[in-house]
Amino acid sequence: MQKDPPLATLTVHLQDEADTIALARQFAPMLDGSLPAMGPAQRGGRIHLRGELGAGKTSFVRALLQAAGVTGRIKSPSYTLLESYKVFNLYFYHLDFYRFGDPREWLDAGFRDILQKEAVVLIEWPERAGEYLPSPDLEICLEYADIGRQASLTAYSNKGKLWLTTLALPISGSLQTERPGDGS
Repeated sequence: MQKDPPLATLTVHLQDEADTIALARQFAPMLDGSLPAMGPAQRGGRIHLRGELGAGKTSFVRALLQAAGVTGRIKSPSYTLLESYKVFNLYFYHLDFYRFGDPREWLDAGFRDILQKEAVVLIEWPERAGEYLPSPDLEICLEYADIGRQASLTAYSNKGKLWLTTLALPISGSLQTERPGDGS
């Protein structure tokens, strides 16, 4: 599948893990439909997370899932490939493709069906599925910076763009933002 062109990009500096958690928590009400400005009609969506090992992808997902109401242990799906959670009537799927050796493994694993449902789909290492994976609503790329992490958030759908414009920034005194290409 060909990737859709980006609609908007937001770059933020995350000073520490607390900033990463604060950013992730802002997405929970947008994804689960509890944010009054969006409502239940906008719930669900796909987020792809990219970055080196240890960059904060799983920490981001855990914080988002906890803020959405997932209780108990939230495991990394590095070995199982998929962990699923249900909060009220909404499914959350956390996938990790780090162990894929060939992009066709995405097809063989049978995960395509979960992308068709009203659900929240969070995918770590989406590049390992190659061109077989459709564009996300939002892609988050976490990179090491001198101090903390640099997060680039790129919207590939109108829903993803709405999420970017809804974020309350700055998250903390250490957060810096740039909004190239979105008219701001």
